[in-house]
Amino acid sequence: MSGGSGSFLEIQPSELAFPFELMKQSSCSMQLTNKTDHYVAFKVKTTNPKQYCVRPNIGVVLPGSTCDVTVTMQAQKESPPDMQCKDKFLVQSVAAENGATTQDINAAMFNKEPGKVVDEFKLRVVYVPTTTPSPIPEDSELGSSAHSFAQENGISHSALPQTVSRSSAETTKEKSSEATSVISKLTEEKMSAIQQNQKLRQELELLRKESSKNGGGFSITFLVVVGLLGIIVGYILKRT
Repeated sequence: MSGGSGSFLEIQPSELAFPFELMKQSSCSMQLTNKTDHYVAFKVKTTNPKQYCVRPNIGVVLPGSTCDVTVTMQAQKESPPDMQCKDKFLVQSVAAENGATTQDINAAMFNKEPGKVVDEFKLRVVYVPTTTPSPIPEDSELGSSAHSFAQENGISHSALPQTVSRSSAETTKEKSSEATSVISKLTEEKMSAIQQNQKLRQELELLRKESSKNGGGFSITFLVVVGLLGIIVGYILKRT
């Protein structure tokens, strides 16, 4: 963007463009270049001082040097009509004594008097709408794009991955439900095995008593029961 030029300073840019976003501050800057062989004092003014913060708003630019001025716009609560802004800035500049500093600047230096040159350069304010990221395409749009790509490149429809219609939250919920069902089933099997074990122990005790009455020795039935009991106990220990 082109700037402006006076007797003392070259000012870039010629307008102040602020990125506009509601409830957020924004800043822009301008460069003041001293194109003379002597010191130049400057002062920045605005038609809406409550809306802007200018740093520095006064200063001295040495010969051939450049001073950067940052202008910060306060956060806006609502957008202006048609994004148009009527605020303006004015940069005043005058010749200063060699060796002058910011402390030497006073308001009287910029008073217009006969035989005194006071340069003035006006800058208007423009708002630049901030760009928003494009929304993520829906599943149907993704699917359509994929099928178009497949047709253009000779890929069969069956080779394309199918669009996942369920969300990750639903998938997690289903997995949790399946895990709960498996745990419940295993618990039931464990309780059933424990009951069978207790029943077999009772039957074993009865067989022992009968064997004692019959004069000792173990019957075939007793040995079978003991074998089954060992298998069931091993099964329980393995599952738990």
